Amino acid sequence: MGLTSSTLLVSAVLCTVLLFAATVWLWPRLARSSRGLVLGRLGLLVVVQVFLFASVALAANRSFLIYGSWADLTAGQARQEAVPGGAAVEVLGRQDTGVPGGRSPQSGGLIEKVTLHGERSRVAAQAYVYLPPEYFQKGNEQRKFPAAVVLTGYPGTAENLLKGLRYPKTAWTQAKQKKMQPMILVMMRPVVGPSNSQCVDVPGGGPQSESFFGTDVPRAVASHYRIGTSARNWAIIGDSTGGYCALKMTLQHPETYAAGVGLSADYKPEVDADSGDLFHGNKGEEKRSDLLWHLANRPQPNVSFLVTTSLQGESNLKATQQFVKAVKDPAHVSSITLDRGGHSFNTWNREIPPALAWTSARLSAN
Repeated sequence: MGLTSSTLLVSAVLCTVLLFAATVWLWPRLARSSRGLVLGRLGLLVVVQVFLFASVALAANRSFLIYGSWADLTAGQARQEAVPGGAAVEVLGRQDTGVPGGRSPQSGGLIEKVTLHGERSRVAAQAYVYLPPEYFQKGNEQRKFPAAVVLTGYPGTAENLLKGLRYPKTAWTQAKQKKMQPMILVMMRPVVGPSNSQCVDVPGGGPQSESFFGTDVPRAVASHYRIGTSARNWAIIGDSTGGYCALKMTLQHPETYAAGVGLSADYKPEVDADSGDLFHGNKGEEKRSDLLWHLANRPQPNVSFLVTTSLQGESNLKATQQFVKAVKDPAHVSSITLDRGGHSFNTWNREIPPALAWTSARLSAN
């Protein structure tokens, strides 16, 4: 029974209701002040509270997709070691995109669940790869497509990008309406281990997130799908922590990505209990990971950025404005500033369609 399944949620709610009813029915029988009856009353209250909390937590998780599976909940997707000499992409399963009339790949495209094995980082992580309908249509057997790595926030799961943020459906609709060219999307979490490594190569044997996203992911995907390996073929998009990673990878790996989109992005890593010690005293790397410092102190590459914020409801408004002012030629920057927004799926769903169109216009297939 999956962590986000309706059956689990309904079962938890039903158990809560039955336990509450049992407590009301048994309470008069446990009303005397003997030690055993007092412990009985206490036990009933604790059990009801536990099931009530579990029901609320399951409902919240189902709505916001914080954890997509029991493995995510218990281990946070522990880092896997990539196997030397193995395939760079391992296909785990396939599903349709859920678009109208899209049961066949030729009309609706396809989503493949995969494991990506990083040659440089020596780690592996799961992703969902959206292949547009054109990828399967007759006459396109040799055609290559541009691609974008799409990152969710932290904590979060790659399923957020399919269900809550609806990237495949939006990309399908945008291409059908001729607002963007067909693109391959590689959707995943912005970490390669249980901690919030925030696209930093953590010293001392820690997760090598920068190497994985900055080098390994595009190389692995391009070895399996019809995508070029030049920077002009690749972009990277993310929200929140994933948005920081997208901007960081574009700024620091222009050999890999031509464009980066940060939706409600941070502009420097947040070092806290979720991240652990990211830099181990390396002040140079800590400064480098501050994007505003990097723009002011290092040469700027010939890449394009798109950043988003809101006049009300976003904590990154000032930092976004500073980022826009700091970008200089040959780099380019565009921005979306909503009147009202927030750090939420609702805000990002408003920004994703124009962000995909913007990204598509900056990539080429060959």
